[in-house]
Amino acid sequence: MGAARGYLSAHHSLFPAETDPMTDTPPDRLSTNPDSPYYDEAVLERDVGIRFKGVEKTNVEEYCVSEGWVRVTAGAAKDRRGNPITIKLSGVVEPYFRKEA
Repeated sequence: MGAARGYLSAHHSLFPAETDPMTDTPPDRLSTNPDSPYYDEAVLERDVGIRFKGVEKTNVEEYCVSEGWVRVTAGAAKDRRGNPITIKLSGVVEPYFRKEA
C-alpha cells in the first residue's frame, strides 16, 4: 500500500492547478484497488457515487466515463489472490460526489 501512496503523490504533482482532482467533477477513471494506477485515496474519501445506465450502483470497483464501462464485483467470488472477481459492463457512466469538498 505504501508504494501506491508514493505513486499518487508523484502523479498529482503532474497536474496543473486548473485540473485539480478535488474539483466538483469526479475523475474520468477511478479505481478502489490500491494497486491500480487509477486509485486516488483523496477522491475516494469524498464518497464517489456511480449511476450506471441510470441506476445507482454500490458494487463498482472501477469505472471509466470516456470509454463507457464499469467493473462490478461478481458476488462473493474471489480469485486465487483473494481479490474479488469482477465483470466489465458497458453503458453510460455518471459519477458524482456524495460529500462536499
